[in-house]
Amino acid sequence: MSQGTYSILMLVLMLVIFYFLLIRPQQKRQKAVQQMQASLEKGDKIVTIGGLHGFIDSIDESTVVIKCGDGSRLTYERSAIRDVLEKANKS
Repeated sequence: MSQGTYSILMLVLMLVIFYFLLIRPQQKRQKAVQQMQASLEKGDKIVTIGGLHGFIDSIDESTVVIKCGDGSRLTYERSAIRDVLEKANKS
């Protein structure tokens, strides 16, 4: 095997490793976050990226109104929701 072929194979191997260790897991995380944000419902207990805990009071295409502990309501972008702690009860 010549030196040039060996160099190309090493480069391809590094790109494959880079894809499986960095790019693919990031794509999976991004897809999971988008799915979580798309499934938000009124009454869900959530946490924003800023650390605010509250319940979804109302929701539309791009914004979410969050009801906080003292009864105040704050409006956030849907993309600012980091996690759903508890889904709303459907009873």
